[in-house]
Amino acid sequence: MKKSHSSPRRGLDRRTVLKGAAAAAAVGTGITGFPAYLKAANTPIKIGVPTILSGRVAILGESSVAAINNEIRKINEAGGIEGRTLEAVFRDSRGKPDEAARMTRDLVNNEGCEIILDAEASGASFAVNEVVRDMQQYCIHTNSETSSLTADPKNQVDWVFRSCRQGIHDAVGGGLVAAKVVKEKGLKKWATISPDYAYGRANTEEFMEYVKLFAPETEVITETWPKLFQPDYTENVTALLNAQPEVLYSCLWGGDLVAFFDQASLYGLFDQFTAFAVNLGDYPVLTAIKSRPAGVYSGSRYHKDIPDTPENEAWYESYMANSNVLPTNWAWQNAAAINFVAEALKKTGGNTDTMKMAEATSGLTINSPFGVDGTLTIRDEDHTLVNYMVGYSKTIVDEPYVVGFDQTAWSEIYKHEADWKKRNGYA
Repeated sequence: MKKSHSSPRRGLDRRTVLKGAAAAAAVGTGITGFPAYLKAANTPIKIGVPTILSGRVAILGESSVAAINNEIRKINEAGGIEGRTLEAVFRDSRGKPDEAARMTRDLVNNEGCEIILDAEASGASFAVNEVVRDMQQYCIHTNSETSSLTADPKNQVDWVFRSCRQGIHDAVGGGLVAAKVVKEKGLKKWATISPDYAYGRANTEEFMEYVKLFAPETEVITETWPKLFQPDYTENVTALLNAQPEVLYSCLWGGDLVAFFDQASLYGLFDQFTAFAVNLGDYPVLTAIKSRPAGVYSGSRYHKDIPDTPENEAWYESYMANSNVLPTNWAWQNAAAINFVAEALKKTGGNTDTMKMAEATSGLTINSPFGVDGTLTIRDEDHTLVNYMVGYSKTIVDEPYVVGFDQTAWSEIYKHEADWKKRNGYA
């Protein structure tokens, strides 16, 4: 089943389709009419999770595993879902799209997983998206930030959702903060260094689009595109130094960002330019950089003080008590995914049928320590996450590493996102 994009009221049409499909799925449940999911009442609900558990960015996958296991532990200790416990089955894709696709099929066909959490980076997430579309398998993307994964109608699937931040949301927030900073300092000339694949290209384009919108005098004088997991950034650093920009933007992430910062610091790069690094705010990145520069603007990733609430602090303490790795942006996004799954299962009475789960998840709001007002919502119209913390903080050398968080109002994000969707033919 694929979406019809001919109607301007897609959300209403989708609900009608899902209800009809769910009703059809309830027919023919066996000679006794006893639903299969009730026959399996004493077996765990298996959740398949392809992710990255080796290589330079393994810490992100490891923090995803820790967060998922911690949320599942809490749910199971509270009695599970309709008497069934949750169980996660993890696979290491090494960030390779073909491996992520193969493992997703294996998790469903051979491991008996009833739910897929796609805890992959963007490149592999697009591959997983096509697999779960083909298999009609309920899935939540938990890490990919490439906007088109859920914004572009061609990629949307009725039973697939997103529990992670979206690039366009960060671009609006980042553009607003960056424009304010450069106007105050009188800076105009920008350079960018971002990874050479879909996420890096799209994220950088969106960020600079909004900087130019809010600060029209902005000029990008050079761009450099290192390969994903590149070991040496000398050529890129040299290009930046030769161009002599006033401001630098990067969406490098994980170990790549650590390697770039360590190598660039040897050349005094951050003493010369004002820098914005959207993915700098992850604890493992901040602690791994050998010489942390102060005054770099970091996007909101995961921090126990952002939002600064007792609930977020309690989540951090619970996570750290049950993990040997620090939390990352991937950690909270995967924790949120498990909580969306649990709430959807409660609505279906524990039934993992794809269409029933899809209907229960579309438009779902949950209580969450990661939401602006203590809640998160998976929006009905495009199945993407909204109401999480968006904005920028400024780095300091020692703990808590980032301070002075500048939060972007969702009213601003919604307004500019709607215009962006129209310009790109997504609305």
